[in-house]
Amino acid sequence: MTIDWNSFVFSDAFDRLCHNLPSESDSSGAASYDKFNLWANDDASSILSTDSSAHAVHKLEAYLYYNGIRGKRKLGPKLIYRSSTDVFPLPSGPFQEVRSIQLLTVHEHAKLSKDNLWPKIRDQTVQLLHDKQIKFTSIDLVRFRWEEPTEDGRGEVVTSSVTIWIGVLPDSTNGDAAFNCAQEIINLLRRHNINDVDIAFRESVAQPLTRPILYAPVNDFHPLKSVIDWLTTPLSLPIAGMKTRHMQGSLGFYFKIDDDLYGVTARHVLFPDTEGNELYRYDPALPKKNVILMGDRAFDDLLPSIQKSIETLNNSLDVLEKNVRSYTAKATGGNQQAAEDLVKYQQKLDDTKATILSLKRFFVTLKTKWTEVNNRVIGHVVWSPPLTGLNPPHGYTQDVCVIKLDKHKFLPNFRGNVIDLGTEIEPGKFMSLLRPQLDMPSEFDYPIDRLYQLKDIFAATKIKEPNSQDIKGDPTRFVFKRGPSTLTTIGRLNGFESYERRYSLYGHHDSVQAAVYPYDNESGLFASFGDSGAAIVGTDNDVVAQLTGGAGSADSSEIIYGTPMEWLWNVIKTEFPNAVLFFDDPAHS
Repeated sequence: MTIDWNSFVFSDAFDRLCHNLPSESDSSGAASYDKFNLWANDDASSILSTDSSAHAVHKLEAYLYYNGIRGKRKLGPKLIYRSSTDVFPLPSGPFQEVRSIQLLTVHEHAKLSKDNLWPKIRDQTVQLLHDKQIKFTSIDLVRFRWEEPTEDGRGEVVTSSVTIWIGVLPDSTNGDAAFNCAQEIINLLRRHNINDVDIAFRESVAQPLTRPILYAPVNDFHPLKSVIDWLTTPLSLPIAGMKTRHMQGSLGFYFKIDDDLYGVTARHVLFPDTEGNELYRYDPALPKKNVILMGDRAFDDLLPSIQKSIETLNNSLDVLEKNVRSYTAKATGGNQQAAEDLVKYQQKLDDTKATILSLKRFFVTLKTKWTEVNNRVIGHVVWSPPLTGLNPPHGYTQDVCVIKLDKHKFLPNFRGNVIDLGTEIEPGKFMSLLRPQLDMPSEFDYPIDRLYQLKDIFAATKIKEPNSQDIKGDPTRFVFKRGPSTLTTIGRLNGFESYERRYSLYGHHDSVQAAVYPYDNESGLFASFGDSGAAIVGTDNDVVAQLTGGAGSADSSEIIYGTPMEWLWNVIKTEFPNAVLFFDDPAHS
C-alpha cells in the first residue's frame, strides 16, 4: 500500500510533539520536547525509514516507540532495532494519541537470577559487541509497560518480556548491524536454554552528570525555605573546583576522623580530563586544590531567583491588600463572615510582607558576603585515586574524591549525614509515592523537620531484592536523592546491575553500575547534569550508592548510574582507616 504522506493528517498534539512546539496549555511557554522535526523531509523514503538497511525501523516507530520514557511530552530515545514482536501502533489519523511506554526494573528471572548468570551473559555480550566494533554505551536489563486499547475502551496493561537494552552512540549503528548482533546474543541465550528475553538497540550516550558560615536547614514555615537550600549544611551541596567553576557537582556524604571533617564527591566533578587521570594526594608543599560552594552558574542563577521570588510576592501583596480593604469594608458593615475572613487575609498579608523583607535581607547578604569566590571556599581536595572501571571483584567504577572541609564554616549548624527532603514534594504525597500499594509495608518514616538521617550502608547483595510494589503491583525498590539540578526525586533501583561504556579523546572507560530508572513517565528525570556525586538513598535510612552518571541523550538521561556505597566506603577506608561515616555529634571546633 502506498501512503500519500503529504496529505497524511495527524493530531495537533502529535504535530506539536514532532515540531518541538509548546502546547496551548503550557503556561510556562517553554517547550520541553526534543528538538527534532520528523517532517524535515516529506518524501516517503525519509518518513518510512531511519536508514537504508534491510532491518531499518520505520521512522515514526524509531522516534516514537519509546515515547514517554524521558518524561511527559518528551520524545524517547531513538530505536534502532528490537527483537520483540509487539506491534507498535503508528499514529493513523487526527486526534490519535501516541502510545506512552514506561521503563520498569527487573528483580527476578527464572535463569538469569541463578548461579550469577547475568554478569556472565552481560560480559559475553560486551565482548561480542566489542568484537563487531559496535560503539555501545550501556547494557541494561529492563522491562517495559504500556496500555493497549480494548473493545470496551478500558484498556489493557501490557508488560514486555525481560529485555537486554543496548545503548549505542548516535549515528553509529544501523538496523542490519543491530540485527546481526541481536541474533548472536539470542544464540548465546539459547545455549543457556533462555528463550524469553528480547534484545533492543537504541541510541544513547553514557556520560558523567558533571568566608561566611553555612546556614542551618530551615523548616517549612521559614520565609527563606525556597531559596536557602544550597547554602545549608545537609548533603547534596552544589560544589565546584576553584579553577573549574564551570563544572559543578554535588557533595555526596560526610565522614570524620577525630575532630576533622571530610566530604566525598565524584572525581570527575573536580578533575577535568585535561588534568589527566593520576593519583592525587595533597602535598602541603604545593598549592591547595580548593573547592567552592556553588559554581559560577549556580551562584549567578541564585540571585535572580531571589529577585524573581520578591517580584512574585510583591504582585501577591497587591492582591492581598485589595482583599484586606474589601473585607474591612464588609466587616465594618456588620458582616460576621467577612470579619472572620479579614483576620485570615490580614495574617497572610503580614506573613507575605515579612517574607519579602527576609528575602531582601538575604539578597543583600549574598551580594556582600558570598559574591567573592574566595568567601565560598569550603575546603580542599586531599585524595582522589585515578578514575577506573571494572575494579574487582564486581567491576564497579572508582570515581571518588575526598575533600577536607573547613569545619568552621559548617559549625555550629552541621547536622551530619542528613538529606533535606525539600519542599517540592508535600510530605503526604512523598509517603504515598514510596508506598503506592497501601497494604505493602514500608520502613520509611517522613521526618518532622524534613531532615532524613542516614544511619546505615545498604548491602550491595540486596540490590536484586525488591521491597515494595508500584501502583500496578510490579515488584520494585524505591530510592531517592536530592541534587542541585533536579532537587528531590524518587526512582526505582534495578535488580540487575548494568554495564556502562564512556567514550573520550583517550579511548573508552568501562564499568559495572547500579542502575536507577525513573519513578514513572510523569515524574521526570531522576537526575541531571550537576547532580553527580549525590547520595542515592533507600527507605530504611540507608545509603545505597553515589551517583556517577547516566545513559540517554546528550541533554538528559533515562537511566542513572551509581557506585554501590558498600564497595565505595571500603575503597575510602583503605586510605582513611580511621574514618567514621555515621556519628551523632559533629566534629568539634
